[in-house]
Amino acid sequence: MLVIMVHITYITYIGYMTNIISAMYILNRKKGEYRSMKKFLVNSLTVFALAFVTLFGSLGATAEATATKNDDLIIINKHYNKLIYYHNGYVEMIEPVATGKSWEKTPVGHFKIVNKIKNRPYYTGHIPGGDPRNPLGKRWLGLNANGTNGDTYAIHGNANESSIGKYVSQGCVRMHNASIEKLYDKVQVGTPVKITNSPKSFQELAKIYGYKFKGYNTK
Repeated sequence: MLVIMVHITYITYIGYMTNIISAMYILNRKKGEYRSMKKFLVNSLTVFALAFVTLFGSLGATAEATATKNDDLIIINKHYNKLIYYHNGYVEMIEPVATGKSWEKTPVGHFKIVNKIKNRPYYTGHIPGGDPRNPLGKRWLGLNANGTNGDTYAIHGNANESSIGKYVSQGCVRMHNASIEKLYDKVQVGTPVKITNSPKSFQELAKIYGYKFKGYNTK
């Protein structure tokens, strides 16, 4: 409806300005003022057209961002040390995770997946990607937590499966290697990630975050 109204306004404006140009031509053709007036009105039309295009671009971008936000959602609840992944309103995965060894290690907030990396090296320990000793496992989903760019916090694999479910990390969210590889193949860059510490259920949290829960698809 808004797009239609803007379109009608734009057409009406062009017709109105065209009539003004014609009238000014008739009234001022003997005074040599037509050219300057025409230039002014043409410039006005140009400005309005640019604003029109910008508005439509903004509307399109907003719609696209909303679609991405409402399509997929990951919630990580440190209270239970579990992760849930929703796709198109349906639960696709519920998995145990490991989080920070102290409460502040794994930040709480609203983030996004900003990169996806296979076999990321563990630079601190000089361990190559894909090595069984690599504590990052074979998949890395980088998060923009605490103003970072996906190179500090992430959802990733592990080199110690027994650590999953515990509070042991330096801030990242660890998953079982089979689980992170499955999640990695499902999600896209831009997927929203909510990290919280709450006794509420995942369905209650999804409602709080404005996500419409439709059911389960965990096959």
